[in-house]
Amino acid sequence: MRTLLITGPGGSGRTTIAAATAHHAAAGGIRTLVLSADRSDTLGAALGTRTGTSPVRVAPRLTAWRPDAAAGFRDDLTGFQDRAATLLDLVGASRLDPEEVTPLPGAEELTLLRALRDAALAEAHDLLVVDLPPAPRALALLALPEELRRYLRRLLPPERQAARALRPMLGRLAGVPMPAEQLYETTARWDQELAAVEAVLADRRTAVRLVAEPGPAGADAVRDARLGLALRALPVEALVANRVLPEEAAHAGPLTGIAAQQHKVLGEWSGAATVAHLGHDPRGAEDLGALVVPAVNPAASPVEWPVVDRLAQDGVLVWHIPLPGAIREELDLVRRGDELVVSAGPFCRIVALPSVLRRCGVDGAALRDGELCVRFAPDPGLWPRGQ
Repeated sequence: MRTLLITGPGGSGRTTIAAATAHHAAAGGIRTLVLSADRSDTLGAALGTRTGTSPVRVAPRLTAWRPDAAAGFRDDLTGFQDRAATLLDLVGASRLDPEEVTPLPGAEELTLLRALRDAALAEAHDLLVVDLPPAPRALALLALPEELRRYLRRLLPPERQAARALRPMLGRLAGVPMPAEQLYETTARWDQELAAVEAVLADRRTAVRLVAEPGPAGADAVRDARLGLALRALPVEALVANRVLPEEAAHAGPLTGIAAQQHKVLGEWSGAATVAHLGHDPRGAEDLGALVVPAVNPAASPVEWPVVDRLAQDGVLVWHIPLPGAIREELDLVRRGDELVVSAGPFCRIVALPSVLRRCGVDGAALRDGELCVRFAPDPGLWPRGQ
């Protein structure tokens, strides 16, 4: 299944473009599911059909779904309380009733990730269009599965034999029972669920469509979003310049300044698809059909981070990390064991080193034409002779 993640600056019309993309794909014969996690039904307003907690058929081959974050959060909390009953009773904690539980900030994002996983595993559609939150929140959301799995592995490593052997002794020393086996089972279940989401995001058929209004603020937001997505190795399938005014508006009338700004930025956005302003907020199938959105690219190029062997020429291996829009003064690298911490502007990612680089030391780095090149020199104590 092809997965298309749609985001952009707040107020850029990304939900409308998500609805239009799904509408055009379904009209072209592709079985399409469009997902959103907004509490307000902005997706339904664009589609002209109310959406909710159950998938709803909008048109032939088009289904929309807005999963309920509150229900999902209540179910998760109830399950956690059941599994942690012994520990809660030990510390005298009183349980929360389902009717008093309201979703915490971030519950919508977690619900959307779960729905994304479920839709991908169901394989009932050919295309999944995901209406993500605005770009800054979307980037944090897309980083969540990898980061949470890393935290779980550090806090509760899967190698449990030592913990099992020590638990009775620690219990006697502390005077209280140690965490039950359910704790490790819960951790394993969370890791499995997060791994499934991570696999969808890392799939070669997953890409991002960026939506922005052309203008100074839009240009800044797109630059930041491209950098953040590149650091997550997520390809941008298309940049959609939304609500573009006609060219004649730049020459006369009250919108002259806005139109001139738009067309200046469009000149900088090489290859961007343009979607004209309809003069009103699009509502329903007729309006969505009038929006000329690009067709879904079935063969978007994945982001590659290749390791190039330059041992014969320079005695190093070079790891090439594409970071379009990165600024040298805002880059930072830290080697931590078998991991590399890469910071670029407001974004940071901890990545595992490819196996061949774990036997090397960092020999320097350079940023050239939007690509970070990190040099690694073999460690004589770890590098086999003759290699």
